[in-house]
Amino acid sequence: MSLVTNNCQSGIIPTRITLNVKYGYNSQARMNYIHDSSDIYRRSFEIIKSEMNLDHLRPDLVVLVMRLIHACGMTDIVADISAHENLVAVGREVLAAGKPILCDTQMVAAGISRTKLHAKNPIICTLNEPEVKDIAKQIGNTRTAAALSLWIPYIEGAVVAIGNAPTALFRLLEMLDQGMPKPSIILGFPVGFVGAANSKAALAASTHNIPFITLHGRRGGSAITVAAINALAKGEDI
Repeated sequence: MSLVTNNCQSGIIPTRITLNVKYGYNSQARMNYIHDSSDIYRRSFEIIKSEMNLDHLRPDLVVLVMRLIHACGMTDIVADISAHENLVAVGREVLAAGKPILCDTQMVAAGISRTKLHAKNPIICTLNEPEVKDIAKQIGNTRTAAALSLWIPYIEGAVVAIGNAPTALFRLLEMLDQGMPKPSIILGFPVGFVGAANSKAALAASTHNIPFITLHGRRGGSAITVAAINALAKGEDI
């Protein structure tokens, strides 16, 4: 298949021209791998179930944690998951009610499956708003942290999804300490070597009694955060 791109004001649009059937269509030349997507999906979760220890998880968390593992490929994260007892119930309820989803980065926002959001929840990322750079200078913090200042009109009762920046999670907790209205749930999965572990420990130790889930330590990221949102929106049980 060959593609060309046309530049226009709305971006780069791929244009399909021809389908080249010369390469990759000889079934006898295929490498040895599973081709059926349903089989891949089924086997993936069979492997996860066989490798993860479910004993310490509440039943309502099992499917959610399996989704997180499926997103990152690491079954050992189970030991580092920490979650509020009401996280799943409240998360499903507020997503079904159409509450906004506030994301620290565009990568998190882009990964959310809109088809699972039956209430057409607004998905909001303020990182690239023009005033964020100036706010960052004023507060002496990162752009990701500064972008949270623009969440205030939407924050009460919202779903907060932080999947990249530890400074965003720290800033969220600071703003809550200063009396900002509370979100309904916090999905706290910042990733990295500086601040990630500390910010997630601070979330788990928070006294605001907001349902949350986090992955302690350095690991985290957008894929895990998106998996958590999509799992809550889908509302699966064991």
